[in-house]
Amino acid sequence: MDPTLAARTLTASTEIATAALAGDDPAAVLARVVRAAADLAEADLGLVMAANPDGSLTVEAAAGGVDPDPVGLVLSPRSSAARVARGGVPIVADDVTTDPRTAPYVPRELNAYGPFAAAPFGTRESRLGALTVYRRRRAEPFQQGTVDVLTAFAAQAGVMLVLAEGATARNRVDLYVERERIARDLHDVIVQRLYAAGMQLDLLARRPTRKLPRTDATRLSDAIDQLDTAIADVRAVVRTLRNPDPEEPAADLAESARAEVATARELLGFTPSFDISGDVRDIPAPVADNTRAALREALSNVVRHAGALRVAVHLRRDATHLRLTIADDGCGIPQGVTTRGLKNLRERAETAGGRCDIRSSPRSGTTVTWEVPLPT
Repeated sequence: MDPTLAARTLTASTEIATAALAGDDPAAVLARVVRAAADLAEADLGLVMAANPDGSLTVEAAAGGVDPDPVGLVLSPRSSAARVARGGVPIVADDVTTDPRTAPYVPRELNAYGPFAAAPFGTRESRLGALTVYRRRRAEPFQQGTVDVLTAFAAQAGVMLVLAEGATARNRVDLYVERERIARDLHDVIVQRLYAAGMQLDLLARRPTRKLPRTDATRLSDAIDQLDTAIADVRAVVRTLRNPDPEEPAADLAESARAEVATARELLGFTPSFDISGDVRDIPAPVADNTRAALREALSNVVRHAGALRVAVHLRRDATHLRLTIADDGCGIPQGVTTRGLKNLRERAETAGGRCDIRSSPRSGTTVTWEVPLPT
């Protein structure tokens, strides 16, 4: 490889890695990627295409002149770029509109281009899509050396984005866990202490054997009122921690449960199954909060310890109870693993008048059944 081109490639990869791992907006990072690819390949147009579940590709970012804007353009699952994304093998053509491998699926927005090259974008385990470059009709075709540079650059940029997505997911989980921990400590420790102090002062004020002077009685009553206000304030903080946007109503249980499952998916590397039986839209807020936290704790245990290949989450509401079941096919609960999370699950259920049953073995994995009664 030409030393100057190698240096430019390294510089571009470093800048993208820095931006991705610093948490820059994903759209801005993709824009950097496609601009760098077009520059390195001396192309008139560069496109970053993301893979869709059906095998098609969607253009997420573009660099160079094309009218109309190709961002949002969907390419057929049979297109050459889609095949590159799936198979991981780059392709090059002297003219994208005449080469029999590429011509049948060229969208009209790209008919003004000739020389074409496509490289897989992402990693072998996480194929994100394809990175493509184009030159105008009758321009010099892309040389193999250029395609090699494009392929290496696309792989490096894809790795950085995969790592950044994983870091973002882990940070989000850590943030949720920390908010929940603070909220739990405030509710279970601080509020209880304030409540106990208020009860003691109230009992003192009501003792018939000790008549307090009017001034002291007034001060004592004011102190009790202040404690009641402090308890209300702490509970408001707890609600804010569990629902950080005060302008938004609390998310319904189904929506927030789906969000927890989606977070687990990013860390597990596969999508847990999730289904709901019954209407959970009117679940009382305290029950919904405890259920959401129980799901988070259970999924966190699966992510950290289970090594599972399949996870199933089922939320069921009947006339009298709400039941949450999380089942995995992992290694069971390893010996020596702290049971603090399991204790939290049981305590939450028991506090709400329910139960938490945990069955685990190395052969069958772990099933957590968390159930609480609903107000009648």
